[in-house]
Amino acid sequence: MRNLVPVLVVLAVIAGLWYAAVAPMNIRGALMVAERSGETVVPEGTSTRFDVSVWKLMADNPDHIHLAYGLDRPRLPTPGQVAGELWASTGAMALEGNGFSNRSLIYHGWITLRSTLWGFLLGTFLGLLGAVAIVHARVVDMSLMPWAIISQTIPIVALAPMIIVLSSQVGIDGRGVPKAIISAYLCYFPVLVGMVTGLRSPDRSQLDLLKTYNASQWQVFSKLRMPASLPYLFASLKIGIAAALVGTIVGELPTGAISGLGARILIGDQFGTPLAIWAALFAAAILAGILVTLLDVTQRLTLRRMGVR
Repeated sequence: MRNLVPVLVVLAVIAGLWYAAVAPMNIRGALMVAERSGETVVPEGTSTRFDVSVWKLMADNPDHIHLAYGLDRPRLPTPGQVAGELWASTGAMALEGNGFSNRSLIYHGWITLRSTLWGFLLGTFLGLLGAVAIVHARVVDMSLMPWAIISQTIPIVALAPMIIVLSSQVGIDGRGVPKAIISAYLCYFPVLVGMVTGLRSPDRSQLDLLKTYNASQWQVFSKLRMPASLPYLFASLKIGIAAALVGTIVGELPTGAISGLGARILIGDQFGTPLAIWAALFAAAILAGILVTLLDVTQRLTLRRMGVR
């Protein structure tokens, strides 16, 4: 409960700012609706109002501000509208037995989650492999680490279409594998950096102590470096799983995919349905929260079993 209060306070502040921003964002659409229904609007004419600031429109038309909170296609929906759309495309459809229809966000979330998990596993494996090599071989440290850093400066939006085209050229059909590669691309770097830091975290005195016992490299790794790196590993995995989810969604945007949360965002933009876009965004955020929470629980259980507080 002590940890829940700050979270609820921040959530209340965000919701308050969100509601306050709805009126100026939607006032032009609200005045258009009012004018079409025969009510008096100042100034008259949609083209005339484009040259007037939203603050003056709100000051001149205070009786129509409430319409900004109930538009069918608002520029900025209210939190209630987003929650309603999210429920309509998830819980309500599941209760009707259509949870995995192609109109359900549960189905699209599963498509995104599947590629995210494959990309996360691949990225984590490459990150761990690279970290072990960097820590144990100075040549790899000097050659691989700079390229790993430089690789993260390439915009993923530009790289994603290239990965998809190259995947199709080598005979990889479907969108799952390219999305997993893009996801792994974003995931491996935080794992690599975190594990390099973790594997180097033991003190010189601890390493010297194992040398006095004539411990082998494998024993130093398994008995000292790996246990010491676990807190760093879990912190990196939490960042990595969120990055993998972002990579998958970005990979769904330029591919012409019709399934997945990224595809829902793109289709919502093309058909002018902001509520669908916001619902998909919140579905992605909820999915990321669940994945990070699962990793956090795993971290707590693992470290508690190892006697680490």
